[in-house]
Amino acid sequence: MPKARLLLLDTIGCVLSGRSSPQVHAFESLQGRIDPGSFNFPHGPGLSTSAAASLAAMASAWDEGCEGLPYAHGRPALALVGALLAIGVARGLSIGRVIESLVAGYEVGARAGGWLRIAPDMHVDGNWPAMGVAAGVGHLLELSPALRWNAMAMVACQLPASLYLPIRTGDDARNTYPAHAAALGVQAALASAAGISAPEQAIADYARNRAYPDGRPAPAHDRWFILESYFKPHAGVRHAHYGLEAALSVRNQLRAQTSSISRARLRIYPEATIYAGNRNPQAPITAQFSLSLGVAAGLRFGAMDPDLFRDERLHDLELRRLEQLVDIEAVPEWGQDRKRAAHLQVETSEGAVFEQSVDTLAGNPERPLAPEQVVEKFVRYSASSMNRKSAEQFCSAVLHASEETSIARVWRDSMT
Repeated sequence: MPKARLLLLDTIGCVLSGRSSPQVHAFESLQGRIDPGSFNFPHGPGLSTSAAASLAAMASAWDEGCEGLPYAHGRPALALVGALLAIGVARGLSIGRVIESLVAGYEVGARAGGWLRIAPDMHVDGNWPAMGVAAGVGHLLELSPALRWNAMAMVACQLPASLYLPIRTGDDARNTYPAHAAALGVQAALASAAGISAPEQAIADYARNRAYPDGRPAPAHDRWFILESYFKPHAGVRHAHYGLEAALSVRNQLRAQTSSISRARLRIYPEATIYAGNRNPQAPITAQFSLSLGVAAGLRFGAMDPDLFRDERLHDLELRRLEQLVDIEAVPEWGQDRKRAAHLQVETSEGAVFEQSVDTLAGNPERPLAPEQVVEKFVRYSASSMNRKSAEQFCSAVLHASEETSIARVWRDSMT
């Protein structure tokens, strides 16, 4: 499935981007000391498969550049890809097998996200994605359907309640949630393979007593959620991209000259203000969930890339001035029927007014990124780990290698 290969490539690019942050780099070094093994990220220490899976899941979320699925209100691939990559490389499995397992785990995670809706003020990354990991790893290890279900039931017995709180406070703890989900899913699959049992009704019991369903009917069995996933051309939460895209258009009209801007007004669907309403964000994670910073970044830099969330750019004086100018208004009717739209109006001190509306984003299923765009994003995101030639070689192999090709060879060739 071409979409699955692109998803694998895009997520690994986000992993390599996240590794460049000082915190993830330090975490990787510590993992290499206490949980060493034969898996290596480029120029990194040897890690065990479980350590590599946890690290990859954490790193993939670090810059918020990864995929998403509106139906699940989350990212089914976030915790899954690192686990499949680490185990696939360790066992010398084929890239076709890894792709099949990615699809299997993604579909389970997507349905779990739609069914096991989390409570208000909680965060999904540490919750139901672990079920997708258990299903995907179970498929990769060729467990029977009964054992895969047992692994998912085992996960349901211990799904954690992960808080949204760190995003508001600017703490990085939220990025450990997908690492926890990866570790839990891998552990459950291995435990099931070892003969450890779980209650068959555990998932239904969790749904009845812990989930907050929204009343949607169960999806058709032949609905492929991986085809409904979106890719991000920008880092940061998707909600911020509507204002960002509008700002990019205004920036072009201003020929990138922002000093005369005196006011900006963003009208947007209400859900965006709930999840991305952070003002004057001082920490990278609050900046990633900030509508006002997304508008300011579009106007100031013409981009919202991972380097925006490193100190020098994040505290740029003109960026900060613009962020303070942005007024935000939620438009209730734009939130009906899951509609998403934004309208940006920018005024200058000379009295000029620029306006732009956005109601769809590149990367959505109706506006998919071309493979060349996904490759270029990977090259940019992986620059701290791979040179351009190695990155392009890796992209070509992931997208075009035969299904029988060893993923271990593809991975190790990229590091030479």
